[in-house]
Amino acid sequence: MEIIRVKNAEEGGKKAFEIIKEGMNKGAKVLGLATGSTPVTLYKEMTSSDLDFSEMTSVNLDEYVGLGGSDEQSYRHFMDVQLFDKKPFKETFVPDGKAEDLEAACKKYDQIIDAHPIDIQILGIGQNGHIGFNEPGASFDGTTSVVDLTESTINANKRFFDKAEDVPTKAVSMGIGSIMKSKEIVLMAFGESKADAIKGMIEGPVTNHLPASVLQNHDNVVVIIDEEAASKL
Repeated sequence: MEIIRVKNAEEGGKKAFEIIKEGMNKGAKVLGLATGSTPVTLYKEMTSSDLDFSEMTSVNLDEYVGLGGSDEQSYRHFMDVQLFDKKPFKETFVPDGKAEDLEAACKKYDQIIDAHPIDIQILGIGQNGHIGFNEPGASFDGTTSVVDLTESTINANKRFFDKAEDVPTKAVSMGIGSIMKSKEIVLMAFGESKADAIKGMIEGPVTNHLPASVLQNHDNVVVIIDEEAASKL
């Protein structure tokens, strides 16, 4: 596990972009992408660059249950606004949060992941150590599934919604087993609120009580953190 310390999220975005650029130069074709505030600086670097993503495929980690792609709070909408509308990809995949049969949609998404092995997976980390929406207790062998969001995750997401009751309580998330199949993983974390999770991920035991700790078992992980997120190491 390589640890890269940066001054702030902007510098972190530049570092993550350098990794993607280098990967593409070496033949990477599939990016696993994340949503939330953490990767925004990376997407700014990608959209302002002269890199051509028209032959690239993206596979996103998750989507809220109940939100369609046209909903402004959906992760499909987020990705369109932050990246895809500005830098077209060959194919873009985001879980279907409005599928009538969510179990079938999860199986279909696993087939998509299997057909498009992820070269570089971008991750954030929740304050409780979740990756994707794989909350504490999630199986390390898990595949795409519908998950119940914990109270801490719901509270952390309230800032994105007008009313607390609008915050989704379930999501469709790529499983930890699928994440761990990625050839390279880049986890980004900024701010003091992530310090405990980062310490547990890097220095604590490997336990599904802190899902991100499983990354200790992957042989190609880069962790990009600012001084605040690194403050308890």
